[in-house]
Amino acid sequence: MRTYFAMAVAATALALPALGLPELAHAQAADVLDASDSGDTAWLLASSALVLLMALPGLTLFYGGLVRAKGFLAVAVQIGAMAAVCSLLWIAVGYTLAFGPVTGGWIGGGAAWMLLDLGNVREGTVVPESAYALFQMMFALITPALMVGAWVDRARFGWVVAFAALWSLIVYAPVAHWIWGGGWLATRLGTLDFAGGIVVHTTAGVSALVAALLIGKRTGFPKQQMLPHSPALTMIGAALLWVGWFGFNGGSAVTASDDAATAIINTHAAACAAALAWLLIEKLTIGKPTSVGFATGAVAGLATVTPAAGFIAPGAAILFGLAAVLVCYPMIQIVKRRLEIDDSLDVFAVHGMGGITGSILLAVFLEPALGGTGYADGMGLLRQLFAQGAGVAVVAAWSALGTVIAALAVAMVIPMRVTEDEEREGLDYASHGERAWEFE
Repeated sequence: MRTYFAMAVAATALALPALGLPELAHAQAADVLDASDSGDTAWLLASSALVLLMALPGLTLFYGGLVRAKGFLAVAVQIGAMAAVCSLLWIAVGYTLAFGPVTGGWIGGGAAWMLLDLGNVREGTVVPESAYALFQMMFALITPALMVGAWVDRARFGWVVAFAALWSLIVYAPVAHWIWGGGWLATRLGTLDFAGGIVVHTTAGVSALVAALLIGKRTGFPKQQMLPHSPALTMIGAALLWVGWFGFNGGSAVTASDDAATAIINTHAAACAAALAWLLIEKLTIGKPTSVGFATGAVAGLATVTPAAGFIAPGAAILFGLAAVLVCYPMIQIVKRRLEIDDSLDVFAVHGMGGITGSILLAVFLEPALGGTGYADGMGLLRQLFAQGAGVAVVAAWSALGTVIAALAVAMVIPMRVTEDEEREGLDYASHGERAWEFE
């Protein structure tokens, strides 16, 4: 029996070339290689890894150091779970909703469900569509994770994960299509967003503010001081975010070219300027610079330059960094002290206002006389200002509405908040029971 089986296998192997199957496989591989650029593909794959570096260790440590010690693990597991569920949804439906064939400019078509019907090369690029889908997946998972900072110490884990899943489909996928997927904001208005000032930071920032309002204040806010338990972890997290942002902005060029290099230079320049300016303001206002201030300033500068990174000159990027501080620093005070909204880790003030500021400034610094790449045909300063302002306004409104719908829909099944006793005890212990050191 074994002899007959071996003979059958050998005969099948000999017959395959006659059927043309190996030639077909080689031809398909050759089509991809001939149509795509291996250098650009390699850069996009590396950039995907850098963005994931931002999301998992970077954002976890940045936010984790800013919360009280009894909430660090809760932050870590929320970010990890949100990244996981949004990645699976991106594979299943998110990519095709955001980047599938245009159907009226509002949402993508359904040709790439489960990433089964991807083209050899993504249209308008020289990289395989699989590599492009991977890179965009990293943006889809980090965007909702940014919102974690708005509800630390009080949000129920199940609600967080379910909300992130629904939000990614209601808010993120449509907005990504409107601006990056050939949708109406880009094609009809001319709204520009190089790497996510609107798609990522405006959506996450505005949604975080709305979520903070819906979920309510932490017990003791604003009278009780809730100091960061580990500024050292926050500094390490900010450093990882800074490094990963090179892939975030540089990878958005989708080419290993001067465009990517320019975006990275501008990214670094804005972060440097904002970090130093934040330290100066702290020195003038509270008497000393702080490590948390340096980290926050750097992230504000990174968020602000993101929508313009590949479109402006390095000198303009420095101004973007300074503008980030002038806008984001006072906004923290306005949100927390005047409005008494408990956006715990300043997601709206830093990411939201940073992305909005950069998106509006982009219209000015596109001007070739200022070192910009120039306006598209039929566009000028005033039309571009309108396109950017309208894009920000529409996305902010949609983000707010989508957040209310997603948050309240999930809350009908899973409560938003933990109990007062659980909040007092700390989410690490109450929600996850992860006092692992007690079992060593």
